Amino acid sequence: MAGKPVINDERCKGCGLCIRSCPKNILEMSKETNSQGVNFPVCTDESKCIACTFCATMCPDCAIEIEEC
Repeated sequence: MAGKPVINDERCKGCGLCIRSCPKNILEMSKETNSQGVNFPVCTDESKCIACTFCATMCPDCAIEIEEC
């Protein structure tokens, strides 16, 4: 199964739990900030996403959904 993380950057508080939980290491903090001044995660390679949902499950703010491809 393949997928891609869809990140609501305005909900993110920048905790980084999603980055640490990704088994494929395809998430990293952006250099941009949201309206709260917080860096948020971005996916560096959607083709490597295995739709495991670890990032979405770990997110305390429900800022990530996995869109199946």
